[in-house]
Amino acid sequence: MMANLFSSFDPSTNWNSSINWLSTLVGLLIIPPMFWLIPSRPNILWIKITSTLHKEFKTLLGDKIKGSTIMFISLFSLILYNNFMGLFPYVFTSTSHMVMTLSLALPLWLSFMLFGWINNTIHMFAHLVPQGTPPALMPFMVCIETISNVIRPGTLAIRLSANMIAGHLLMTLLGNTGTMLSIYMINLLLIVQILLLVLESAVAIIQSYVFAVLSTLYSSEVN
Repeated sequence: MMANLFSSFDPSTNWNSSINWLSTLVGLLIIPPMFWLIPSRPNILWIKITSTLHKEFKTLLGDKIKGSTIMFISLFSLILYNNFMGLFPYVFTSTSHMVMTLSLALPLWLSFMLFGWINNTIHMFAHLVPQGTPPALMPFMVCIETISNVIRPGTLAIRLSANMIAGHLLMTLLGNTGTMLSIYMINLLLIVQILLLVLESAVAIIQSYVFAVLSTLYSSEVN
């Protein structure tokens, strides 16, 4: 029996060190088959996904900075395989921790802000007041826009970690009730768990896509 409901998200291990953070790097094992002479079906599928993302990010970013889509596609890939690794039993979900998500969101947002305020200062000041704002509301709009800008890394990080925790907690709670149920209820529980697993797989893809797209939009604002 778990001592705590959140113990499944505990990063500590028996050796008093956080070795299970190494699960973040397990996705690197997927990369070597991509260098084979004859590409496999998963490789062809992944190439199609990345080329589609490249076209979409290129539309959002424009042609001002060459190769900038590579960073956002890499970010999408990192979050995606970490989300999926968390769906396997006894594998630590690194994206459910604010340490991981905030480490991704904060440097990105900070670099965008520094780049924008140093290179496009007038544009950044103009962005604080939306077009068509009445003069009386301008001071309030500056405050609101500043606050919404400052909380961006927090919302990016919390959105990802909260969505990962919510589904995993629900699956853990349902899984722990299995020992107290009858055989008919266990069959029903298995069906519900499979449906939840499918839903969590969809959430894993959607959340990594949302994180990458929002980061792209934030970078296009400062250019």
